[in-house]
Amino acid sequence: MRSTATVRELRNRFPEIRKRLESEGEVVVTERGRPRYRLTLFASPSEASPPPVDYWERLKSYQPRTMTRAQSRKLHDENRGER
Repeated sequence: MRSTATVRELRNRFPEIRKRLESEGEVVVTERGRPRYRLTLFASPSEASPPPVDYWERLKSYQPRTMTRAQSRKLHDENRGER
């Protein structure tokens, strides 16, 4: 079951609320009897960032060789059709 605390308790007895947060992982803060906020433990992002994406290599993997001028013209003509 989640632990609850009021805004006043959070302001006046923070060390107790912090201990509850550390033991239970979540505290719901109520304001005027209604749940308003949720305190959770901060999970720091992983320190190992993913390697940067090499977009040029990715593009070359789709089309490893460049098109000749004749191939390019043929593709252009096919795409345009009878315009």
